Amino acid sequence: MHYFIGIKGTGMAALAVMLHDLGYEVSGSDLDKHFFTEDELVKRGIRILPFDKNNIKDGYTVIIGNAFLEDFEEVVAARNNPACKCYRYHEFLGELMKNYHSISVCGSHGKTTTTTMLKTVLSKFEKTGYLIGDGEGSLNNDSEYLCVESCEFRRHFLAYYPDYAIITNIEIDHVDYFKDEEDYFSAYQQFVHNVKKAVLYYGDDKWCQKLLFPVDSYSFGLSEHNDFYPVNLVEDSKGIEFDLMHRKKIVGHYQLPFVGTHLLIDALGVISLTFVMGYDQKGVDEALWGYTGPKRRYVVEEFGDSVFIDDYAHHPTEVKVTLAATRKRYPDKKIIAIFKPHRASRVLYFANEFASALKQADEVYLIDFTSIDDKQDGTDIDISYLQKLIPNSIILTEDEEGAKQLAKHQGSCFVFMSSKDIYGIAELTKKHFKK
Repeated sequence: MHYFIGIKGTGMAALAVMLHDLGYEVSGSDLDKHFFTEDELVKRGIRILPFDKNNIKDGYTVIIGNAFLEDFEEVVAARNNPACKCYRYHEFLGELMKNYHSISVCGSHGKTTTTTMLKTVLSKFEKTGYLIGDGEGSLNNDSEYLCVESCEFRRHFLAYYPDYAIITNIEIDHVDYFKDEEDYFSAYQQFVHNVKKAVLYYGDDKWCQKLLFPVDSYSFGLSEHNDFYPVNLVEDSKGIEFDLMHRKKIVGHYQLPFVGTHLLIDALGVISLTFVMGYDQKGVDEALWGYTGPKRRYVVEEFGDSVFIDDYAHHPTEVKVTLAATRKRYPDKKIIAIFKPHRASRVLYFANEFASALKQADEVYLIDFTSIDDKQDGTDIDISYLQKLIPNSIILTEDEEGAKQLAKHQGSCFVFMSSKDIYGIAELTKKHFKK
Protein backbone atom coordinates (compact mmCIF):
# COMPACT_ATOMS: atom_id res chain seq x y z
CA MET A 1 0.00 0.00 0.00
CA HIS A 2 1.25 3.46 -0.94
CA TYR A 3 -0.26 5.79 1.65
CA PHE A 4 -0.28 9.59 1.11
CA ILE A 5 -0.39 11.98 4.07
CA GLY A 6 -2.17 14.98 2.54
CA ILE A 7 -3.38 13.16 -0.57
CA LYS A 8 -5.42 16.14 -1.83
CA GLY A 9 -2.35 18.33 -2.30
CA THR A 10 -1.78 19.22 -5.95
CA GLY A 11 1.42 17.25 -6.45
CA MET A 12 0.34 14.52 -4.05
CA ALA A 13 -2.98 13.91 -5.81
CA ALA A 14 -1.23 13.76 -9.18
CA LEU A 15 1.36 11.28 -7.89
CA ALA A 16 -1.32 9.12 -6.26
CA VAL A 17 -3.21 8.91 -9.57
CA MET A 18 0.00 7.95 -11.40
CA LEU A 19 0.80 5.11 -9.00
CA HIS A 20 -2.76 3.84 -9.12
CA ASP A 21 -2.68 3.76 -12.91
CA LEU A 22 0.57 1.80 -12.78
CA GLY A 23 -1.26 -0.85 -10.77
CA TYR A 24 -0.24 -0.02 -7.20
CA GLU A 25 -2.67 -0.01 -4.29
CA VAL A 26 -3.12 3.58 -3.12
CA SER A 27 -4.91 5.38 -0.28
CA GLY A 28 -4.35 8.47 1.83
CA SER A 29 -5.65 11.04 4.28
CA ASP A 30 -6.69 14.66 4.21
CA LEU A 31 -9.23 17.20 5.46
CA ASP A 32 -12.90 16.38 5.04
CA LYS A 33 -13.40 19.29 2.67
CA HIS A 34 -13.71 19.27 -1.11
CA PHE A 35 -10.67 20.26 -3.15
CA PHE A 36 -10.67 20.20 -6.94
CA THR A 37 -7.68 17.87 -6.85
CA GLU A 38 -9.68 15.02 -5.34
CA ASP A 39 -11.97 14.50 -8.34
CA GLU A 40 -9.56 12.16 -10.14
CA LEU A 41 -8.94 10.27 -6.87
CA VAL A 42 -12.65 9.69 -6.37
CA LYS A 43 -13.08 8.67 -10.01
CA ARG A 44 -10.56 5.88 -9.44
CA GLY A 45 -12.01 4.79 -6.13
CA ILE A 46 -8.90 5.78 -4.19
CA ARG A 47 -9.78 5.77 -0.50
CA ILE A 48 -9.44 9.10 1.35
CA LEU A 49 -9.49 8.92 5.16
CA PRO A 50 -9.63 11.58 7.89
CA PHE A 51 -6.27 12.19 9.56
CA ASP A 52 -5.61 9.57 12.25
CA LYS A 53 -2.33 8.04 13.44
CA ASN A 54 -4.01 4.63 13.40
CA ASN A 55 -4.29 4.84 9.60
CA ILE A 56 -0.60 3.91 9.41
CA LYS A 57 -0.15 0.13 9.07
CA ASP A 58 2.82 -2.23 8.90
CA GLY A 59 4.28 -2.60 5.44
CA TYR A 60 3.04 0.73 4.09
CA THR A 61 5.12 2.94 1.84
CA VAL A 62 4.26 6.36 3.27
CA ILE A 63 4.57 9.51 1.17
CA ILE A 64 4.45 12.70 3.24
CA GLY A 65 3.08 15.97 1.86
CA ASN A 66 5.17 19.12 2.24
CA ALA A 67 2.57 20.90 4.38
CA PHE A 68 2.97 18.38 7.20
CA LEU A 69 5.81 18.82 9.68
CA GLU A 70 7.62 16.02 11.48
CA ASP A 71 5.46 16.41 14.60
CA PHE A 72 2.19 15.75 12.72
CA GLU A 73 0.56 12.64 14.24
CA GLU A 74 0.52 10.51 11.10
CA VAL A 75 4.11 11.48 10.26
CA VAL A 76 5.23 10.51 13.78
CA ALA A 77 3.40 7.16 13.51
CA ALA A 78 4.98 6.40 10.14
CA ARG A 79 8.53 7.43 11.11
CA ASN A 80 8.33 5.36 14.31
CA ASN A 81 7.11 2.21 12.54
CA PRO A 82 10.14 0.16 11.40
CA ALA A 83 7.88 -1.79 9.03
CA CYS A 84 7.09 1.37 7.01
CA LYS A 85 9.16 3.01 4.30
CA CYS A 86 8.85 6.80 4.50
CA TYR A 87 9.50 9.38 1.80
CA ARG A 88 8.82 13.04 1.45
CA TYR A 89 6.93 13.79 -1.77
CA HIS A 90 9.99 15.05 -3.63
CA GLU A 91 12.15 12.12 -2.47
CA PHE A 92 9.72 9.56 -3.85
CA LEU A 93 9.25 11.47 -7.09
CA GLY A 94 13.01 11.72 -7.57
CA GLU A 95 13.27 7.92 -7.38
CA LEU A 96 10.36 7.47 -9.80
CA MET A 97 11.91 9.81 -12.38
CA LYS A 98 14.98 7.58 -12.67
CA ASN A 99 12.87 5.04 -14.59
CA TYR A 100 12.08 7.42 -17.50
CA HIS A 101 13.52 9.93 -19.92
CA SER A 102 12.67 12.88 -17.71
CA ILE A 103 12.22 16.62 -18.19
CA SER A 104 11.97 19.06 -15.29
CA VAL A 105 10.20 22.40 -15.64
CA CYS A 106 11.24 24.80 -12.91
CA GLY A 107 11.18 28.53 -12.22
CA SER A 108 9.48 31.03 -9.95
CA HIS A 109 6.52 31.55 -12.28
CA GLY A 110 4.92 29.68 -15.15
CA LYS A 111 5.91 26.13 -14.15
CA THR A 112 2.43 24.64 -14.37
CA THR A 113 1.54 26.31 -17.66
CA THR A 114 4.87 25.40 -19.24
CA THR A 115 4.69 21.77 -18.06
CA THR A 116 1.17 21.52 -19.48
CA MET A 117 2.34 22.91 -22.82
CA LEU A 118 5.28 20.50 -22.80
CA LYS A 119 3.21 17.37 -22.16
CA THR A 120 0.73 18.51 -24.82
CA VAL A 121 3.51 18.75 -27.41
CA LEU A 122 5.67 15.79 -26.35
CA SER A 123 2.65 13.47 -26.28
CA LYS A 124 2.36 13.99 -30.04
CA PHE A 125 5.74 12.35 -30.52
CA GLU A 126 6.35 10.05 -27.54
CA LYS A 127 4.55 7.91 -24.96
CA THR A 128 4.56 10.56 -22.28
CA GLY A 129 3.64 10.68 -18.62
CA TYR A 130 3.40 13.88 -16.63
CA LEU A 131 3.01 15.35 -13.16
CA ILE A 132 1.67 18.90 -13.05
CA GLY A 133 1.03 21.28 -10.18
CA ASP A 134 -2.66 21.62 -10.97
CA GLY A 135 -3.28 18.12 -9.61
CA GLU A 136 -2.96 16.37 -12.95
CA GLY A 137 -0.86 13.24 -13.25
CA SER A 138 -0.65 10.50 -15.84
CA LEU A 139 1.68 7.51 -16.10
CA ASN A 140 1.11 4.18 -17.81
CA ASN A 141 3.09 0.98 -18.11
CA ASP A 142 4.11 1.94 -21.66
CA SER A 143 5.25 5.48 -20.77
CA GLU A 144 8.83 6.28 -21.78
CA TYR A 145 9.04 10.02 -21.10
CA LEU A 146 8.04 11.89 -17.93
CA CYS A 147 7.46 15.66 -17.71
CA VAL A 148 7.59 16.94 -14.14
CA GLU A 149 6.79 20.32 -12.63
CA SER A 150 9.76 20.79 -10.32
CA CYS A 151 9.52 23.21 -7.42
CA GLU A 152 12.43 24.96 -5.72
CA PHE A 153 10.53 25.01 -2.38
CA ARG A 154 13.13 24.25 0.32
CA ARG A 155 15.45 23.05 -2.49
CA HIS A 156 13.26 20.00 -3.06
CA PHE A 157 14.00 19.91 -6.79
CA LEU A 158 17.55 18.88 -5.93
CA ALA A 159 16.13 15.37 -5.51
CA TYR A 160 15.57 15.26 -9.29
CA TYR A 161 18.14 14.30 -11.96
CA PRO A 162 16.36 15.01 -15.26
CA ASP A 163 17.70 14.56 -18.77
CA TYR A 164 16.49 18.04 -19.76
CA ALA A 165 15.27 21.09 -17.86
CA ILE A 166 13.43 24.31 -18.67
CA ILE A 167 13.97 27.27 -16.32
CA THR A 168 11.18 29.82 -16.84
CA ASN A 169 12.64 32.60 -14.62
CA ILE A 170 14.29 33.17 -11.25
CA GLU A 171 12.66 35.63 -8.83
CA ILE A 172 12.89 35.16 -5.08
CA ASP A 173 10.00 33.35 -3.38
CA HIS A 174 9.50 31.06 -0.36
CA VAL A 175 11.01 33.75 1.83
CA ASP A 176 10.26 31.72 4.96
CA TYR A 177 13.20 29.50 3.90
CA PHE A 178 15.52 31.36 1.50
CA LYS A 179 17.64 34.05 3.17
CA ASP A 180 17.90 36.43 0.21
CA GLU A 181 18.09 36.58 -3.60
CA GLU A 182 21.58 35.09 -3.69
CA ASP A 183 20.52 32.14 -1.56
CA TYR A 184 17.49 31.60 -3.79
CA PHE A 185 19.66 31.78 -6.93
CA SER A 186 22.10 29.27 -5.45
CA ALA A 187 19.38 26.62 -5.42
CA TYR A 188 19.01 26.92 -9.20
CA GLN A 189 22.79 26.90 -9.66
CA GLN A 190 22.88 23.65 -7.70
CA PHE A 191 19.98 22.24 -9.70
CA VAL A 192 21.54 22.72 -13.15
CA HIS A 193 24.34 20.39 -12.04
CA ASN A 194 21.71 17.63 -11.75
CA VAL A 195 20.69 17.92 -15.41
CA LYS A 196 22.20 15.27 -17.68
CA LYS A 197 21.81 16.61 -21.25
CA ALA A 198 20.69 20.24 -21.68
CA VAL A 199 19.08 23.23 -19.98
CA LEU A 200 16.77 25.71 -21.72
CA TYR A 201 16.51 28.99 -19.80
CA TYR A 202 14.76 32.37 -20.09
CA GLY A 203 17.60 34.54 -21.34
CA ASP A 204 15.94 37.90 -20.61
CA ASP A 205 16.00 37.13 -16.88
CA LYS A 206 18.94 38.76 -15.05
CA TRP A 207 19.36 35.85 -12.64
CA CYS A 208 19.10 33.17 -15.33
CA GLN A 209 21.88 35.00 -17.18
CA LYS A 210 24.19 34.41 -14.19
CA LEU A 211 23.84 30.62 -14.21
CA LEU A 212 26.92 28.56 -15.03
CA PHE A 213 26.10 25.37 -16.89
CA PRO A 214 28.00 22.07 -16.80
CA VAL A 215 25.91 20.76 -19.74
CA ASP A 216 24.62 22.21 -23.03
CA SER A 217 22.50 25.31 -22.48
CA TYR A 218 20.25 27.39 -24.74
CA SER A 219 18.52 30.69 -23.98
CA PHE A 220 15.04 31.67 -25.16
CA GLY A 221 13.25 35.00 -24.86
CA LEU A 222 12.05 38.09 -26.66
CA SER A 223 15.45 39.75 -27.19
CA GLU A 224 17.74 39.06 -30.13
CA HIS A 225 20.67 38.09 -27.90
CA ASN A 226 18.92 34.80 -27.11
CA ASP A 227 19.58 31.52 -28.92
CA PHE A 228 15.85 31.37 -29.72
CA TYR A 229 13.61 34.44 -30.14
CA PRO A 230 10.43 35.39 -32.06
CA VAL A 231 10.28 37.57 -35.17
CA ASN A 232 7.33 38.77 -37.26
CA LEU A 233 5.31 38.78 -34.04
CA VAL A 234 1.58 39.56 -34.28
CA GLU A 235 -0.67 39.54 -31.21
CA ASP A 236 -4.36 40.37 -30.89
CA SER A 237 -7.17 39.59 -28.43
CA LYS A 238 -7.49 36.02 -29.74
CA GLY A 239 -3.95 34.74 -30.13
CA ILE A 240 -0.29 35.11 -31.07
CA GLU A 241 1.51 34.36 -34.33
CA PHE A 242 5.27 34.46 -34.96
CA ASP A 243 8.33 32.88 -36.55
CA LEU A 244 11.13 31.47 -34.42
CA MET A 245 14.69 32.59 -35.10
CA HIS A 246 17.69 30.40 -34.24
CA ARG A 247 21.24 31.15 -35.41
CA LYS A 248 20.02 33.80 -37.84
CA LYS A 249 17.63 31.34 -39.45
CA ILE A 250 13.84 30.96 -39.15
CA VAL A 251 13.22 27.41 -37.93
CA GLY A 252 9.43 27.39 -37.61
CA HIS A 253 6.14 29.28 -37.77
CA TYR A 254 3.68 29.11 -34.88
CA GLN A 255 0.11 30.13 -34.05
CA LEU A 256 -0.84 30.10 -30.38
CA PRO A 257 -4.48 30.13 -29.17
CA PHE A 258 -3.91 32.47 -26.19
CA VAL A 259 -2.80 36.01 -25.34
CA GLY A 260 -0.28 37.44 -22.91
CA THR A 261 3.47 37.99 -23.07
CA HIS A 262 4.06 35.61 -20.15
CA LEU A 263 2.33 32.79 -22.04
CA LEU A 264 4.36 33.53 -25.17
CA ILE A 265 7.57 33.21 -23.14
CA ASP A 266 6.39 29.91 -21.64
CA ALA A 267 5.66 28.62 -25.15
CA LEU A 268 9.10 29.74 -26.36
CA GLY A 269 10.70 27.55 -23.70
CA VAL A 270 8.76 24.49 -24.85
CA ILE A 271 9.32 25.15 -28.56
CA SER A 272 13.05 25.71 -28.07
CA LEU A 273 13.41 22.46 -26.15
CA THR A 274 11.57 20.47 -28.79
CA PHE A 275 13.88 21.92 -31.45
CA VAL A 276 16.95 20.91 -29.41
CA MET A 277 15.45 17.42 -28.99
CA GLY A 278 15.00 17.17 -32.76
CA TYR A 279 11.23 17.14 -33.19
CA ASP A 280 9.42 18.32 -36.33
CA GLN A 281 8.40 21.94 -35.76
CA LYS A 282 5.28 21.75 -37.90
CA GLY A 283 4.04 19.04 -35.55
CA VAL A 284 4.98 21.19 -32.56
CA ASP A 285 2.89 24.06 -33.94
CA GLU A 286 -0.06 21.73 -34.52
CA ALA A 287 0.17 20.39 -30.97
CA LEU A 288 0.35 23.87 -29.39
CA TRP A 289 -2.73 24.97 -31.32
CA GLY A 290 -4.63 22.29 -29.40
CA TYR A 291 -3.34 23.50 -26.02
CA THR A 292 -6.23 24.14 -23.60
CA GLY A 293 -4.37 25.18 -20.46
CA PRO A 294 -4.02 23.64 -17.00
CA LYS A 295 -6.59 23.66 -14.25
CA ARG A 296 -6.77 26.89 -12.25
CA ARG A 297 -4.41 28.75 -14.58
CA TYR A 298 -6.32 31.59 -16.15
CA VAL A 299 -9.47 29.55 -16.64
CA VAL A 300 -12.09 31.80 -18.25
CA GLU A 301 -15.86 31.35 -17.96
CA GLU A 302 -18.38 33.74 -19.45
CA PHE A 303 -21.47 33.78 -17.26
CA GLY A 304 -24.19 35.96 -18.73
CA ASP A 305 -22.71 39.42 -19.11
CA SER A 306 -20.04 38.68 -16.49
CA VAL A 307 -16.64 37.02 -16.88
CA PHE A 308 -15.11 34.74 -14.23
CA ILE A 309 -11.37 34.08 -14.30
CA ASP A 310 -9.80 31.53 -11.94
CA ASP A 311 -6.01 31.77 -11.62
CA TYR A 312 -3.33 30.32 -9.34
CA ALA A 313 -1.48 33.65 -8.97
CA HIS A 314 0.06 33.82 -5.48
CA HIS A 315 3.19 35.95 -6.05
CA PRO A 316 3.04 39.69 -6.89
CA THR A 317 4.62 39.17 -10.33
CA GLU A 318 1.94 36.58 -11.15
CA VAL A 319 -0.82 38.90 -9.92
CA LYS A 320 0.61 41.69 -12.06
CA VAL A 321 0.76 39.70 -15.32
CA THR A 322 -2.64 38.10 -14.70
CA LEU A 323 -4.36 41.47 -14.31
CA ALA A 324 -2.42 42.95 -17.25
CA ALA A 325 -3.51 40.07 -19.50
CA THR A 326 -7.09 40.57 -18.34
CA ARG A 327 -7.00 44.27 -19.28
CA LYS A 328 -5.74 43.33 -22.72
CA ARG A 329 -8.37 40.65 -23.20
CA TYR A 330 -11.34 42.54 -21.70
CA PRO A 331 -10.60 46.26 -22.20
CA ASP A 332 -14.26 47.27 -21.84
CA LYS A 333 -14.98 45.39 -18.60
CA LYS A 334 -14.62 46.61 -15.04
CA ILE A 335 -11.92 44.44 -13.39
CA ILE A 336 -12.70 43.06 -9.93
CA ALA A 337 -9.69 41.42 -8.24
CA ILE A 338 -10.30 38.84 -5.48
CA PHE A 339 -7.06 37.70 -3.87
CA LYS A 340 -6.45 35.05 -1.19
CA PRO A 341 -2.78 34.75 -0.21
CA HIS A 342 -0.79 31.67 0.80
CA ARG A 343 1.85 31.96 3.53
CA ALA A 344 1.95 35.02 5.77
CA SER A 345 5.72 35.35 5.27
CA ARG A 346 5.20 35.89 1.53
CA VAL A 347 2.69 38.69 2.16
CA LEU A 348 4.94 40.33 4.75
CA TYR A 349 7.98 40.25 2.44
CA PHE A 350 6.18 41.35 -0.73
CA ALA A 351 3.48 43.57 0.78
CA ASN A 352 4.28 46.67 -1.29
CA GLU A 353 4.66 44.62 -4.48
CA PHE A 354 1.32 42.88 -3.88
CA ALA A 355 -0.34 46.26 -3.27
CA SER A 356 1.11 47.74 -6.45
CA ALA A 357 0.04 44.75 -8.54
CA LEU A 358 -3.50 44.61 -7.16
CA LYS A 359 -4.05 48.35 -7.67
CA GLN A 360 -4.27 47.62 -11.42
CA ALA A 361 -7.81 46.38 -10.77
CA ASP A 362 -10.82 48.67 -10.48
CA GLU A 363 -11.93 47.05 -7.23
CA VAL A 364 -9.88 44.90 -4.82
CA TYR A 365 -11.22 42.29 -2.39
CA LEU A 366 -8.94 40.41 -0.01
CA ILE A 367 -9.54 37.08 1.76
CA ASP A 368 -7.70 36.07 4.93
CA PHE A 369 -5.34 33.10 5.39
CA THR A 370 -6.97 29.70 5.88
CA SER A 371 -4.33 27.07 5.03
CA ILE A 372 -2.64 24.69 7.46
CA ASP A 373 0.82 26.01 6.55
CA ASP A 374 0.12 29.75 6.27
CA LYS A 375 1.85 30.65 9.55
CA GLN A 376 4.12 27.66 10.16
CA ASP A 377 7.23 29.85 10.27
CA GLY A 378 5.79 32.07 13.02
CA THR A 379 4.84 35.07 10.87
CA ASP A 380 1.67 36.26 12.56
CA ILE A 381 -0.16 38.82 10.44
CA ASP A 382 -3.65 38.78 9.00
CA ILE A 383 -4.99 40.13 5.72
CA SER A 384 -5.53 43.59 7.19
CA TYR A 385 -1.75 44.08 6.90
CA LEU A 386 -2.11 44.13 3.12
CA GLN A 387 -5.46 45.92 3.12
CA LYS A 388 -3.93 48.99 4.74
CA LEU A 389 -1.66 49.40 1.71
CA ILE A 390 -4.50 49.36 -0.84
CA PRO A 391 -6.91 52.29 -0.50
CA ASN A 392 -10.60 51.29 -0.66
CA SER A 393 -9.81 47.57 -0.69
CA ILE A 394 -12.30 45.38 1.16
CA ILE A 395 -11.80 42.25 3.26
CA LEU A 396 -14.13 39.55 1.98
CA THR A 397 -15.54 36.55 3.81
CA GLU A 398 -16.00 33.27 1.94
CA ASP A 399 -19.69 32.92 2.64
CA GLU A 400 -23.09 34.16 1.48
CA GLU A 401 -22.40 37.69 2.68
CA GLY A 402 -19.16 37.84 0.75
CA ALA A 403 -20.88 36.52 -2.36
CA LYS A 404 -23.57 39.20 -2.08
CA GLN A 405 -20.88 41.89 -1.98
CA LEU A 406 -19.29 40.60 -5.17
CA ALA A 407 -22.64 40.13 -6.90
CA LYS A 408 -23.15 43.91 -6.76
CA HIS A 409 -20.59 44.09 -9.58
CA GLN A 410 -22.60 41.89 -11.94
CA GLY A 411 -21.48 42.48 -15.53
CA SER A 412 -17.83 42.89 -14.56
CA CYS A 413 -14.77 40.68 -15.03
CA PHE A 414 -14.06 38.86 -11.75
CA VAL A 415 -10.45 37.69 -11.35
CA PHE A 416 -10.05 35.16 -8.52
CA MET A 417 -6.39 34.66 -7.62
CA SER A 418 -4.98 32.17 -5.12
CA SER A 419 -2.99 28.97 -4.88
CA LYS A 420 -5.63 27.80 -2.43
CA ASP A 421 -9.36 26.99 -2.57
CA ILE A 422 -10.82 30.33 -3.65
CA TYR A 423 -13.18 28.90 -6.27
CA GLY A 424 -16.04 28.26 -3.81
CA ILE A 425 -16.83 31.97 -3.40
CA ALA A 426 -17.01 32.31 -7.20
CA GLU A 427 -19.77 29.72 -7.39
CA LEU A 428 -21.66 31.39 -4.54
CA THR A 429 -21.43 34.76 -6.28
CA LYS A 430 -23.18 33.46 -9.41
CA LYS A 431 -26.16 32.39 -7.32
CA HIS A 432 -26.71 35.98 -6.18
CA PHE A 433 -26.78 37.56 -9.63
CA LYS A 434 -30.05 39.10 -10.77
CA LYS A 435 -31.80 37.04 -13.42
